[in-house]
Amino acid sequence: MFATLQNPLALVGRILLAVLFIPAGFSKITGFAGTVGYATAMGMPMPTVSVGIGLLIELLGGLALLAGFGTRFAALALAVFTLVASFIFHGYWAVPADQQMVQQLMFFKNIAVTGGLLAFAAFGAGAWSVDAARSAR
Repeated sequence: MFATLQNPLALVGRILLAVLFIPAGFSKITGFAGTVGYATAMGMPMPTVSVGIGLLIELLGGLALLAGFGTRFAALALAVFTLVASFIFHGYWAVPADQQMVQQLMFFKNIAVTGGLLAFAAFGAGAWSVDAARSAR
């Protein structure tokens, strides 16, 4: 049963992960100054450059994941980005007790997303993807 569902599930998985990253990338473009200010407040080094790199990874990586184009590389880049962002922006161990629960949920949600991205990095996009169409030529 799961063999027949492999490609549709891979497509749905790519779509669901992409919906997390593509809007986030666009919001960094439209709210760039605010995002840089937040990154600065969180102690991110070179916040303007870091936010610029982050928005490119989210936007281009999310679009690549959605299309299944360069999926393994895109998923790996997004996984590293997500893991690093988790430690910078969701350090639940260093916030006041009344903020810990939300930050802990966000941290472990990101850890789970990283796991899903690593699965795409390991196994690829599936047959319903640009990668598969290109390799069939």
